[in-house]
Amino acid sequence: MLVVRWPSPNAPQAAQTHHKRKRSGTELLVLVFCRRTGQTAAMEIGHREPCQRRVRATRNGRSVVDSNEALYVWEIPYYPTWYFPVGSVDRSVVSEEAVSSGIEIDGFCRIDWNAVDSWFEEDEEVFKHPRDPYHRVDVLHSRRHVRVTVDGVPVADSRAPRLLFETGLPVRYYLPKVDVRMDLLTPTSTSTVCPYKGTAQYWSVSVNGETHTDLVWGYRDPVPEAAKIAGLVCFYNEKVDIEIDGVALDRPKTPFA
Repeated sequence: MLVVRWPSPNAPQAAQTHHKRKRSGTELLVLVFCRRTGQTAAMEIGHREPCQRRVRATRNGRSVVDSNEALYVWEIPYYPTWYFPVGSVDRSVVSEEAVSSGIEIDGFCRIDWNAVDSWFEEDEEVFKHPRDPYHRVDVLHSRRHVRVTVDGVPVADSRAPRLLFETGLPVRYYLPKVDVRMDLLTPTSTSTVCPYKGTAQYWSVSVNGETHTDLVWGYRDPVPEAAKIAGLVCFYNEKVDIEIDGVALDRPKTPFA
């Protein structure tokens, strides 16, 4: 029987809040409602597979781990954690508490993500958490006509959107700023980090005397795989009215609504 401590202390709060357990044969599965995607994701807890990438971590300019033999291990259902051969970790660089067994795998250990300064896959820095090898992001050029209104006020009208398709999320419509009423937008101090796209900045929208906080976001300098959305802005489908080629879209039902 696979025994797992759940919620994991390293699981995001979103995953710790809504969870239920069920048994399938002798394997313990956990179904988690993910606030980020608005969907129930299911991956066998404890599933593991070779990473096939060189993974490194540094702290204060010193190497904590440098391994070609890392494993992906799913402690929660919707993205993995890296586990390393015990001998590849320099415990003199991090505290003893930062290195743990997590899910018991003979000869392997995990390192607390925040215990190091930087993580790398090959020579590219990775942010927030390891990238799920089954998670996909595609950005496509389009000539579809996108119109966005907030409380009945037109705020964007574009025939040059970039459509971003990401596993588990609604299609996002990234628009050139020249096609957006930027005079109605005010930058906020909010920023978020996505391992698949980079660091996002946010804007509020003010219309009809009301301010809608953090309704819009964009990536000034996204990761190379999402370079096509650099400098564009995107509205929450859940909170605005969007028309595509004259057809109104239903607002997706996600926790962002």
